[in-house]
Amino acid sequence: MNLEPASRQYLVTSQRTDSPQDFIDVRGHQPLRLLSHNIQVGIATHRYRDYVTGGWKHLLPSADRDDSLATIAPTMARFDIIGLQEADAGSIRSHFVNQAERLADLADLPHWAVRVNRDLGQFGKHALGLISRIEPIRIDQSPLPGRMPGRGALVADFLWNGHPLRVIDTHLALSRRARQLQFDQLGELCDVSGYVVVMADFNCEPDDPGMQQWCVENGLKLPRRSPPTYPRWRPQRAIDHIVVSQALDIRGTEARPIGGSDHIPVAMSIALPSMVRRMVAGEN
Repeated sequence: MNLEPASRQYLVTSQRTDSPQDFIDVRGHQPLRLLSHNIQVGIATHRYRDYVTGGWKHLLPSADRDDSLATIAPTMARFDIIGLQEADAGSIRSHFVNQAERLADLADLPHWAVRVNRDLGQFGKHALGLISRIEPIRIDQSPLPGRMPGRGALVADFLWNGHPLRVIDTHLALSRRARQLQFDQLGELCDVSGYVVVMADFNCEPDDPGMQQWCVENGLKLPRRSPPTYPRWRPQRAIDHIVVSQALDIRGTEARPIGGSDHIPVAMSIALPSMVRRMVAGEN
């Protein structure tokens, strides 16, 4: 599928550099470390009533927001690719800070991109964010269908030991019907050569029929056990997932609470298939 040309209205990225463009240059033959986190614009939520008492924080700045980002960043520094959902790209509520850029800076990771899903001007820039240890070969965005506008996908193409790796960051709808339309669109984005990783707040459990069908149709897989990620204070639902190509080797998956949000981030380490690893090792 051809992505739409990147619109400056929706897509903002870090400046291009002369840094490595293949993960083998920074990771060698070690597994890649992935993290997906719905950061809820840095709002720490500890119980359901906080949605009411702290609802104003979705519109106005709060003193603890910067502390939340500072708490999240050290954990992010250990990962190679990070997908963010519910970030703010710079408005009143975030003190006009691009939160993906701020987290990349705090974690000392040089490359970031933001896809603004809903632009409410100074009152909010609802965004997806992608942070990486190396520079993507290409980065773009795509809108996703739904009853209400404001869903999208951030798409980055990398090289991993010379093999194409597409990483998609997104946040799907609460409605099953809207999610199905979005799964169809994501399927087209996944239809590329090489390997695919999708990192998202899917808003559904791993046994959701729509998700299961989407994985089968697109040669993707979930880990054997998907850890619960919501709500943060008493995780009961596994709705945040990292989904990868069937051929990739999932080495481990976990979810541990960090910083301020109402979700727990999900982490995964992945490796190239044994055959590919042996081939690469033989060439060296």
